[in-house]
Amino acid sequence: MTRLYDDPTAFADAAIDGLAAAHPRLLERVDGGVVRAPEMSENQVAVVIGGGSGHYPAFAGLVGPGLAAGSACGNLFASPSAGQIYRVARTAANGGGVLLSYGNYAGDVLHFGQAQERLNAEGIETRTVLVSDDIASAPAAERDKRRGIAGDLTVFKIAGAAAEEGATLDEVERLARKANEHTFSLGVAFDGCTLPGADDALFHVPEDTMSLGLGIHGEPGISDHELPTSAELAELLVTRLLAERPDGATRAVPIVNGLGTVKYEELFVLFGHVDRLLRDAGVSVVEPEVGELVTSLDMAGASLTLFWVDDELERLWSSPADTPAFRKGSAPTAPRRSFSTGKAAEVTHERATPASAELGRAAARLLATARGVVVRHEQELGELDAIAGDGDHGIGMRRGVEAAADAAASLVEEAGGQACVSEVLATAGDAWSEKAGGTSGALWGSGIAAIGRALGSQQEYDAAAAPAAVAAYRDTVVALGKTELGDKTMVDALVPYADAVAERIAAGASVPEALAAAGDVADAAARATADLTPKKGRARPLAEKSLGHPDPGATSFALIAAGLAEDLAQHTADQPQGETR
Repeated sequence: MTRLYDDPTAFADAAIDGLAAAHPRLLERVDGGVVRAPEMSENQVAVVIGGGSGHYPAFAGLVGPGLAAGSACGNLFASPSAGQIYRVARTAANGGGVLLSYGNYAGDVLHFGQAQERLNAEGIETRTVLVSDDIASAPAAERDKRRGIAGDLTVFKIAGAAAEEGATLDEVERLARKANEHTFSLGVAFDGCTLPGADDALFHVPEDTMSLGLGIHGEPGISDHELPTSAELAELLVTRLLAERPDGATRAVPIVNGLGTVKYEELFVLFGHVDRLLRDAGVSVVEPEVGELVTSLDMAGASLTLFWVDDELERLWSSPADTPAFRKGSAPTAPRRSFSTGKAAEVTHERATPASAELGRAAARLLATARGVVVRHEQELGELDAIAGDGDHGIGMRRGVEAAADAAASLVEEAGGQACVSEVLATAGDAWSEKAGGTSGALWGSGIAAIGRALGSQQEYDAAAAPAAVAAYRDTVVALGKTELGDKTMVDALVPYADAVAERIAAGASVPEALAAAGDVADAAARATADLTPKKGRARPLAEKSLGHPDPGATSFALIAAGLAEDLAQHTADQPQGETR
């Protein structure tokens, strides 16, 4: 259990602030994360890593000479936003381009992908290498679907070492991909972790049992097994990992990683057996690592990674590195970089028509209503997400909707009630994405902004604007999430909702009537996802555990849809006869 905190919602930022303060020689705190403080060589590739907080020393603890140039730090177990990643990468860039590297999770892929597009558009050449080392999360034939866990370290280290040597972006990318292709991990959990402020862990493992194939975001394992001895656990992990040994590989870096509560003496006991088993199998052990390298708050668990090396990879693995949490050899001392935030751009506001200003005020009111819905159901959504995920859906939705509602209200107030609906929703969408992170943050943030673009700033709006706006939201979410009906995501409630809105409006219903009817359709569709198994996201490896329970994303969408319909119906009924909304 996490005991030392102030405001649980500010825990991640407070931890990063303290980390940077504790390591001023190595780290500079920037908006969105940290960058290395020592100077880089001219035109050196900037390796920028990142992900959710709660995994220290990943990710911010791996920033420094010989490793990463910067780390974007999301909230607990939630990917950093595209804005955070962009700002960290923009600050870290030093003329040689940027390599983004991170674990293969849907939210990270969305946000890092958006940041990459923005960086490339500005002329900063940017590439991506995903880490996919977790053998429990997908079969070998579907390597691209595997998660990134403790193997993050090997990919980051190889890329960072190559960049430090002066390799080009092409070469750094090649070596990072090669490292990922030669890295395989498997972990076990003995109990779940507890988020700051929470009363209980995200999940529990039955006594005298272990959960095999855990995720590092508080997800339970794939299957439960009788608690083994250390020797038996080593046999299990080594046997399964050796089954995926690359052809001809004879040298491996073994990494025994503690997830937070299993401490060093226990890890050394486990490593002793691992070392013996590998040598008995004819494997040459190269510069092993034992310790806490990728954690999950206070999770009781451990993982084993085998990184198969050749001469090229071994040299880069052995090269010097100097970061707060990972050191090798003796990295040369470099003077501190100078950092400048630059002058803030002047903010200009879009000109609003009376009709678009009225919709802007309505949008701010409806976002406040959505906030109330999420707050009331936050715990329920978190518990639903914890069945086959990391349990943070309620928390993430609350962070996002609160930020969006506050941003919209501030803009409307600043504009004296005359803010255009497109600007209100663009501002709200950016705020949602920025504060929530994760998959839902990217989808809701982008979707809300898409509604604003669809509405624009028109002289007048008729009922047909409603299905057009909903369709814009739907199309954005489907395209960005790369999901379809039956994948057990928000889309399973969103698509029938959008269809119902269009059908009711076409049949002559008013907007409040259409949204109310569509809300009922979304609710039924969300409940029906209990019969589906997930094909996307963190719940996919735990598909059987998810069966019988509705999808959290579909559920939160349906709850918000119902809340907005109720607000709109009440607001319309309260207006004097003859007034328009």
